Amino acid sequence: MRILVVEDEKKIADFIKRGLKEEGYAVDIANDGENGLFLAKTNDYDLVLLDLMLPKLDGITVCKKLRADKVLMPIIMLTAKDAVKDKVTGLDAGADDYLTKPFAFEELLARVRAMLRKKSEQAQASKLQVGDLVIDLNTHKVTRAGKDIELTAKEFALLEYLMRNAGKVVTRTMISEHVWDIDFDTFTNVIDVYINYLRNKIDPDSKKKLIQTVRGRGYILKE
Repeated sequence: MRILVVEDEKKIADFIKRGLKEEGYAVDIANDGENGLFLAKTNDYDLVLLDLMLPKLDGITVCKKLRADKVLMPIIMLTAKDAVKDKVTGLDAGADDYLTKPFAFEELLARVRAMLRKKSEQAQASKLQVGDLVIDLNTHKVTRAGKDIELTAKEFALLEYLMRNAGKVVTRTMISEHVWDIDFDTFTNVIDVYINYLRNKIDPDSKKKLIQTVRGRGYILKE
């Protein structure tokens, strides 16, 4: 899952990014409204955390422009303003949720999970399955042939992306855009390393190898 944080206060932005990355999310940062609007319109994010008071373009304007352009990813507004009318204005502009500063990171994380869960439920069931491999998007439980598989947060994110695109070839660029953040160095072999991590956990005891390499193109997960 990839999240965009539009926040001009560097300490807050860094704090949010660090906490979300520890939970396995890929996170990009924009420090003003114009850059936030540009990134949100040019990248495929699963969620946007949008500050209300921003330089160049305020959060309300950014939100309205995104919705006017049919950019429909969930938006959670972050702001120091806690008046009811400010919340109403943000929600009416197209935001899906509203969190006032200062906030506990646990609450932010819970709201992020709830929003992503709602998006997932709207798109499909809470479980993904390919053959005898099953992942539960709510509990992050992974099983193959009924046997539990322990994955790190990043391994789970990679497997989820592969399973959402089961039967399709995904390139290293596509993987980096959805599982890692905008600063990811695509010339490293990190993606290949994590693919091998998954293979060693998912495929070693099975005659059917689910994760396959398509030479010169990328990877595919299929029966």
